[in-house]
Amino acid sequence: MRKLICSLAVLGVIAVAPGIKNAQAEVAPARHASAVIKNVSGEVIGNARFAQDATGNVHINVHAKGLTPGLHGIHIHAVGACVAPAFTSAGGHFNPTGAEHGHDNPLGAHAGDLPNMVVNEDGIGHLNTTSDHFTLGSGDTSLFDTDGSAVVIHAGPDDQVSNPAGNSGGRIACGVITLQ
Repeated sequence: MRKLICSLAVLGVIAVAPGIKNAQAEVAPARHASAVIKNVSGEVIGNARFAQDATGNVHINVHAKGLTPGLHGIHIHAVGACVAPAFTSAGGHFNPTGAEHGHDNPLGAHAGDLPNMVVNEDGIGHLNTTSDHFTLGSGDTSLFDTDGSAVVIHAGPDDQVSNPAGNSGGRIACGVITLQ
């Protein structure tokens, strides 16, 4: 009997507190995107995953193999096209605000500028970073405008200051970013 009274009391509290909302219902759903990264020969060498959280930050996780050891520039490019071997079809860096290039540039950075990817002695590279310069949703900084976007890996390191691409060398791998 005592359990029944306690249960009814709890139900009464819930019934008289209709203003209490589920905190999860207030949080915007995460958005996800990905890219299959191919080299100049068309071989799949990796992937990139993107997840936008409720605060608007986009988490970027890239894995690639078969690359030369060292640092490699990696950027989001303005066009969702990856025609080998030069990948110039991806256009320039994603830069909807008209900024300069590089995280160390006092006038930069492009929205698509990312930190260098580190590739180990086995040719395996990984980048895990976050950006608040673009969105997976709608608006002026969306990666999903009329021509889409791509992720491009360059042959050398990005100096994070020189225009237009940080002296990072040729484009050696590319992947079209698709919304999941």
